Amino acid sequence: MKIEILGTGCAKCQALTLHVKEAVAKKGLFAQIEKVEDLMQIMHYGVTSTPALVIDGKVVSSGKLLSVDEIVALLG
Repeated sequence: MKIEILGTGCAKCQALTLHVKEAVAKKGLFAQIEKVEDLMQIMHYGVTSTPALVIDGKVVSSGKLLSVDEIVALLG
């Protein structure tokens, strides 16, 4: 599983990264977690509002800081 956190490094982006790591640990999953700060890569996904969360190439959230429980639900 590949998880990408899209954002330029704001506080919400950093918090989302921590929430993702906690959610992955809570689910006991193995995931490649990558922080994407390059604007061209972010625009490639069509995201106009950060932070955004991408799971296996699909944008699942944009423009809000998800809670750990919300991320756990998205992980299935």
